[in-house]
Amino acid sequence: MIEFIPCLNTATIRPTPLLEKIKIAGKAGFKALEPWNDEVDGHLAKGGTLAEIRKAIDDAGLSVVSMIALHSWVDTDDAGLPKVLEEARRRMDQAAALGSPTIVASPPRGKVDIAKAGARFAELHKIGKLAGVRPSMEFLGFVEGVHTLKTAVDIATASGVPNATVVPDIFHLVRGGGSIEDLLTINGKQMSIFHINDVPPKPDPLTQTDADRVLPGDGIVDLQRVIAIFRKIGYSGPLSLELFNRELWNQDPLEVVKKGIMRMRALVEG
Repeated sequence: MIEFIPCLNTATIRPTPLLEKIKIAGKAGFKALEPWNDEVDGHLAKGGTLAEIRKAIDDAGLSVVSMIALHSWVDTDDAGLPKVLEEARRRMDQAAALGSPTIVASPPRGKVDIAKAGARFAELHKIGKLAGVRPSMEFLGFVEGVHTLKTAVDIATASGVPNATVVPDIFHLVRGGGSIEDLLTINGKQMSIFHINDVPPKPDPLTQTDADRVLPGDGIVDLQRVIAIFRKIGYSGPLSLELFNRELWNQDPLEVVKKGIMRMRALVEG
């Protein structure tokens, strides 16, 4: 039987301080964490240290499986690229310090030249090789260019990087005009992590924003089918609970993540 790694994307309980998020994730039964570079930077700006964060992760019995994110690497002009790549290097070094093997490479809002994006993605991988962290290509359903799984895969392929990976997401699959069946077009080994959530029936899914996401089981997506597809394509990596729902942000964070992992376990075991 395929085992999945229950992971908490820390955006799900965003207002909670980082060290408290880590404790909550461990207490709720998660095995992995997917933090954001910006919140790590916020903790460091208040006098905290990476060593302190790493210790909290270890004490909670967690591992960091992915970090978020690298930005501006596609649409920055050649003159500005060195600065962007230096920031990418810093973020990947930060990921490495927390033990993460992967970092999400986010696309821009506008149209994208696949060949150029592929070449830039390859540059990120060169930096990542030195840090011991592999960038993974994300698509966002609400952007103009890289809004489908296919486009993300096309960029990963165009990079020429062996075994380059992508980051699919329930919400973005639907929001980008595709469906969960698109997952059948790839091999499970092409996914570094999967962001799990659900899509409410209203407003129109093709107009929704990140804030509309709901907990698994509270929306219209056939999540049992998603798990069945994973078993068919051979994916057995992290399932990262990722929401940006403001109603959930106002609730007890421990109760939110306990409900989330309970729903995830029911899917996997069902």
